[in-house]
Amino acid sequence: MTGTDLTGRDGRRRPLIGITSYQDDAAWSVWHQRASLVPQTYVDAVARSGGTPVLLPPQPGGVGHLLDVLDGLVLAGGPDVDPARYAAAADPRTGPPHRPRDDWESSLLHAALARDLPLLGICRGMQLLNVELGGTLLQHLPDNSHQHVPARFVHHRVTVTDGSRLAAVLGPAADVSCYHHQAVDRLGTGLQVTARGADGTVEALELPDRRFALGVQWHPETDPDDPRLFHALITAGHRTVH
Repeated sequence: MTGTDLTGRDGRRRPLIGITSYQDDAAWSVWHQRASLVPQTYVDAVARSGGTPVLLPPQPGGVGHLLDVLDGLVLAGGPDVDPARYAAAADPRTGPPHRPRDDWESSLLHAALARDLPLLGICRGMQLLNVELGGTLLQHLPDNSHQHVPARFVHHRVTVTDGSRLAAVLGPAADVSCYHHQAVDRLGTGLQVTARGADGTVEALELPDRRFALGVQWHPETDPDDPRLFHALITAGHRTVH
């Protein structure tokens, strides 16, 4: 982002929004190296909605320092949460654990909640929110229900709970894009289910006692025509901007 991009049209500083990211093998030009990365759709969604995106790859320490300067946090999608975090044996269909990322995002999540920092969990991010508050996950949904062919999103409709913060953003229902084979099972402490799919799968959660702490099972960053969730996160983040 350029220096002028840090200020919005109203003259206020654009909220700094942290986005958790991967550490994985990647290839570009003549290089094939370990890299810290996140799909560009997350970066574009934050920037398009009035925020300044800041990537947060797993790293040792520094959580408090980072959250002291951030105005909001996106827990991005990614690999399965380690079942050991909710005291379960791994299903054969659960992916290999990514413990450094689990540990890093857990620290960010708890510190953000303690600060009442605006938070949006996406797919894995919603599942981690549930797990870190004492909930559990269904480790595999029926085949070809929420994840069909590799790297292709499934589109379906979710029903949103009336009176929830999510309903204030999206209304009573929304058409969404999902790609997941796991889902929320037992709810974590303080969480409320605020959207479900037609098959009953939990599609959204929120903490009603926080300023803005939502989790959605779908991928809103993939739909540039519907920026409402990112707008809501960044609007909440504006309250922390000095």
